[in-house]
Amino acid sequence: MARDSRLDLLDEYLDQIAHRRRLAAGTVRNYRHAVEELLALNPATPLDKLDSQLVRRAVSQLHARGMSGRTIAYVISGWRGFFNWLIKHRGFARNPCVGLRPPKSPKALPKALSPDLMARLLEGPASTPLEWRDKAMFELFYSSGLRLAELVSLDLADAEGILRQGEVTVTGKGAKTRTVPVGSKARQALETWLGRRAALARAGEAALYVGARGSRIGASSVRHALSQWALRLGLPQHVHPHMLRHSFATHVLQSSGDLRAVQEMLGHSSISTTQVYTHLDFQHLAKAYDAAHPRAKRKHAATEKKS
Repeated sequence: MARDSRLDLLDEYLDQIAHRRRLAAGTVRNYRHAVEELLALNPATPLDKLDSQLVRRAVSQLHARGMSGRTIAYVISGWRGFFNWLIKHRGFARNPCVGLRPPKSPKALPKALSPDLMARLLEGPASTPLEWRDKAMFELFYSSGLRLAELVSLDLADAEGILRQGEVTVTGKGAKTRTVPVGSKARQALETWLGRRAALARAGEAALYVGARGSRIGASSVRHALSQWALRLGLPQHVHPHMLRHSFATHVLQSSGDLRAVQEMLGHSSISTTQVYTHLDFQHLAKAYDAAHPRAKRKHAATEKKS
């Protein structure tokens, strides 16, 4: 069977960009796979005959297979680069991918730990200075809904306000400053950490939380510490710092129903950003309904009989 001549142009394109841009082998493979998908969906169409209608149809076919909008966006980027090269080096008249947009993917709901798993995480034992640092950080994450960048930017001077006033002031996105309450468990953990901080911190270090080398802890170190802490306690899912923020927002909303208050504590500029937590809250309420409502039980029973 004769080789598809279109693949020869693809090989030449990939060879040139790999050397000129020094791309990683994996990136080149991804570009190849993206263009090969387009060619396979249009097996008898010469490259110069591929128009915007055929390319849009290819996108629809990929989406129908279950490919996500984010992946399709990457694929389209690969197609667009190939056709730009063909225009520049092979005299092609147009790029059929101009103006082409991927389908929108459904917005993923933020994941939150259940109150029981959250308690299990925070009640883990601590004995070393590093473990008490971690416990103090995780308690503050959950107590006040801080972002990771906000937590690592805290200074030793901020501890006084946390312990005396039971609140912390942080500067978030858009240089917006907000003050949020800090619960008693978080304050207790912080006080214990402060008593052990000198064992790690360099002399004169201003940061509240420090790493093993004694200077301000980095975001990646916090992520790693939380992941390892959750693994040690046997939690059934990967835990990351933003999950503690999500858990804070979800649990406060479930208890209070006050969306505006949650918006202010999270530092969201728009209420629409906070409204994603109403979907999580509804899921919680729906499960409670299914478990407790007699009609819901009867509906499930009827469904089971039919099946």
